[in-house]
Amino acid sequence: MPTIELGNISIEVEQKNIKNIHLSVYPPLGKVKISAPLRMDLDTIRVFAISKLSWIKKQQEIFKNQDREAPREYLTRESHYFKGKRYLLTVIEQKAKPKVILKHSEIALYIRPNTTIEKRKQLLDEWYRAELKKIVPKMIDKWEEKMGIKCHEFSIKKMRTKWGTCNIEAKRIWINLELAKKPPEYLEYVIVHELVHLLERKHNNRFVAFMDEFMPKWRFYKEQLNRLPFSHVDWNY
Repeated sequence: MPTIELGNISIEVEQKNIKNIHLSVYPPLGKVKISAPLRMDLDTIRVFAISKLSWIKKQQEIFKNQDREAPREYLTRESHYFKGKRYLLTVIEQKAKPKVILKHSEIALYIRPNTTIEKRKQLLDEWYRAELKKIVPKMIDKWEEKMGIKCHEFSIKKMRTKWGTCNIEAKRIWINLELAKKPPEYLEYVIVHELVHLLERKHNNRFVAFMDEFMPKWRFYKEQLNRLPFSHVDWNY
């Protein structure tokens, strides 16, 4: 994979069958990558990268100074989050089917004896996924009516660098599983963002106008969301 060197910043370049150029900065160390159309020569890509150099440095500085979530061990008294609220994990071993129960200030994880960390994580992720599936449809219904559009399907998956994506042709949106841990208004912002793509494909002035119309505080939600641990940034988002 070719690279572009701009001072002490190394940028990976991947050319593929796409229409537009995309610049991304990845956590936790601020790795930079450009995806560009096959027709675009490396000099043109380099000029684009130079034009975004100050933005790249800004995002890398954010990652450098950002709080890091400690690796989870899924043990009792460990902090976990749901809808932006902190809960203490309580691990309960029993010879029965595993389950997760949300209580006033704790998340109770019922597991079989000798359950591995990987399995504990999987069980909690499955619970987060199930909870999102209860929340997301109501938000989609609300905004479909406001926007006068129809989303045919939504899915939830883990994504390293995006909070959400939209397949415009299929009218399908994907939501990052990590959003189950964030405040509901941030989840709603991501849903609105992706649904607006059914009205406007690109992140242009028309797209921004729609966002301003439907969710005037969207810039605040975006900024706050990207400041939280597990933050990520994509220039086209």
